[in-house]
Amino acid sequence: MTTTPRWADYQYEIYLNGLSGTVPRLPTDVGRLEALVERRLGPGPAGYVIGGAGGGSTVRANRAALDRWRIVPRMLRDVEARDLSVELFGRRLPAPLALAPVGILSVMHPDAEPAAARAAAARGVPYILSSASSTPMEQVAEAMGDAERWFQLYWPKDREVARSFLARARAAGYTALFVTLDTPMLAWRPRDLDQVYLPFLHGVGTANYFSDPAFRAGLAKPVEEDREAAVRHFLGMFSDAGRTWPDLAFLREHWDGPIVLKGVLHPDDARAAADAGMDGVVVSNHGGRQVAGSVAAADALPRVVEAVGDRLTVLFDSGVRTGDDIFKALALGARAVLLGRPYAYGLGLDGQAGVDHVIRCLLAEFDLTLALSGHSGPASPGPADLVRDDA
Repeated sequence: MTTTPRWADYQYEIYLNGLSGTVPRLPTDVGRLEALVERRLGPGPAGYVIGGAGGGSTVRANRAALDRWRIVPRMLRDVEARDLSVELFGRRLPAPLALAPVGILSVMHPDAEPAAARAAAARGVPYILSSASSTPMEQVAEAMGDAERWFQLYWPKDREVARSFLARARAAGYTALFVTLDTPMLAWRPRDLDQVYLPFLHGVGTANYFSDPAFRAGLAKPVEEDREAAVRHFLGMFSDAGRTWPDLAFLREHWDGPIVLKGVLHPDDARAAADAGMDGVVVSNHGGRQVAGSVAAADALPRVVEAVGDRLTVLFDSGVRTGDDIFKALALGARAVLLGRPYAYGLGLDGQAGVDHVIRCLLAEFDLTLALSGHSGPASPGPADLVRDDA
């Protein structure tokens, strides 16, 4: 068994390039990118991506929860040949990683979602497009060619718009549907409030809506003639706090592929997802952006896996910054992880090349962590390979 690709070789590529005096344009410690974004981007865009709900306690808790788990390496195991590939939703993927849905990427870089999507496609990593993207879903699909892509839905109040989004996504080759449950309304986010920064108010992040025939049918005038009215219409139907579990039947009726519910933290909600015929859940607290004081995603993960790990595909996000974070999430029972803010930082700092760098750094570090801990594939680590450090 051989690694295809050999992710760990990225470190030697960096060293060899250094012989000619070339150093990486961005740090190889992905955790350092946030500070660079803070310095280089304006306070509005930087705060919008970096910030969390309330005082940021959940953002910090996500990192602390991952750091509390410590890896116990095993010795004298044959790890020369490694295969990081996984099967998710009937597709074979080169690594247990996907790019999470991050909306409004045009505030980070003018090339926005297509740049991130192209970077993901080049490495075989699935890209999950946000409903709230700066670029229509069809254009992002075109940028990816035949590469694996999934669509994230912020479930709108207007059923016709929801139905239209699902039909458009399927026609554009998105194979799985990720439904975000934890954002029926925006949280109290002081960094955005202090800057009075909400891109939606200026029609940014509305490309899928403004290009949608069902959305446009609800306007008195075309978007191009009365953009302010279109923004108001969008704000009035963007999300719906009245949704309940029986409403999932609508999604199953209008989507014939895998459906994954994003934002599940309680085992009873995971069981309800399985009972409703869903295909997976993402254990996530929206990167700490929605509920201040929320349970950390890594603390919630083991209970969700115990509840439904044999019935659903369990994915993980919120707080992932390193290759060892990926190892820990897999050891705790996740099948794969979604990466959010770090690739958005890479995009903001260096466009498509920055996203590519982040993907390669994370997977090289994960590959090395896996091997140096005595494992040759992502299915190998388990709870016995971790200890909890609560000191």
